[in-house]
Amino acid sequence: MKAISYVILQRGDEVLLQLRQGTGYMDGYWSTAAAGHIEPGEAAEAAAVREASEELGIQIDPEQLQPLCTVHRNQQAGSYVDFFFRTSQWDGVPSLMEPERVAQLRWFPLEALPDNLVEQEELVLSRLDAGLPPILSMGFCTETSQPHSLD
Repeated sequence: MKAISYVILQRGDEVLLQLRQGTGYMDGYWSTAAAGHIEPGEAAEAAAVREASEELGIQIDPEQLQPLCTVHRNQQAGSYVDFFFRTSQWDGVPSLMEPERVAQLRWFPLEALPDNLVEQEELVLSRLDAGLPPILSMGFCTETSQPHSLD
């Protein structure tokens, strides 16, 4: 099972998203501005802070990360556990640090998110202000492809 940390940067009613390119996964789709695999021996919060630094050139105090929810998903490529965090405080200006993997960064109002969002991220972003259960599940139900809350 693979584990991934996501950082949602929020500024008022807007979130920062990146347009994926050259990654081999969901290229041409929008996703959270910073996300990545958790390395062996690394805590989810530490991975979130590291990814924000590597991908956006910003510094986040781990104390400023608000845990949102965990998404457990089953896909053709395997099983994943996604840890979602949100922050509205960071040092530096978010910048495109990996132009080979990101076509652009853009702030989007929560009520006007792009249609082409990565599925698990759309699941969280669409419920960001409505409240999220601690755990969401995707891809395990055979009757429907809709995600189910485990609360």
